[in-house]
Amino acid sequence: MKKELHIFFTCLMFYTRIPCPKNINHDPDYLNKATRYFPFIGWIVGSISFLAFYLFSLFLSTETAVILALIASILTTGAFHEDGFADVCDGFGGGWTKEKILMIMKDSAIGAYGAIGLVVLFLLKFKLLSESISLFTSENSYLLIFLLFISAHALSRLAAISIIFTHEYSRDDASSKSKPIAKKHTWKEISGSFFFGLIPLLVFSFFQYKFLLALIPVFVMRYFLARYFQKWIDGYTGDCLGATQQVCEVVYYLSILLIWKFI
Repeated sequence: MKKELHIFFTCLMFYTRIPCPKNINHDPDYLNKATRYFPFIGWIVGSISFLAFYLFSLFLSTETAVILALIASILTTGAFHEDGFADVCDGFGGGWTKEKILMIMKDSAIGAYGAIGLVVLFLLKFKLLSESISLFTSENSYLLIFLLFISAHALSRLAAISIIFTHEYSRDDASSKSKPIAKKHTWKEISGSFFFGLIPLLVFSFFQYKFLLALIPVFVMRYFLARYFQKWIDGYTGDCLGATQQVCEVVYYLSILLIWKFI
């Protein structure tokens, strides 16, 4: 149990800004094993984001509460995944070879592709979340809204982390990484990731079974992103995983909205 707590706090330390016990270090072995808890981080981030939405929605408009909920999730993770998304936009938008793409992604500065990508990303999140919440609010169910938040964060993280189970890390020199990422896994990491990644959606589908269909577009997007990364850089980087999480989160919101309206 003590070892598992250490692994969990290692995951929490790397992927959020939430304070952790001082004895938690940067042990690569624990980082590899922490993969199993990555989707569970989605439970935590999603819960914090929902709490912010709920509290602000008590005295502000839904749209304003959604914006503040998005800010809460960004502050919780330190924009870790959003930064990866911006880097991927810059790298694949401005590079035409593996070496050039990796070099651009390593640059800490955000270029035009990254800035435009982030604007579009947040506009989509804001619009899709606002529309979805308005539908659920008509049902007078904050529980459904809560499950929407945590299932989106958990499932999108599962889609992202599953890439390390099927593809190789792209950079030849491990010391060149700008973001730490696990590179080894066992059946414990795979089973743990899928367990924590799917449970919120399964609970969500208990109220609306058709929401299970959202798995299809999310993992179709995950497949094409992984295939795209493989084509251009022969694998993935930490930035690629962050971008996958962000894109799959948006695809999930869109899928839930379309499923609710048309199925």
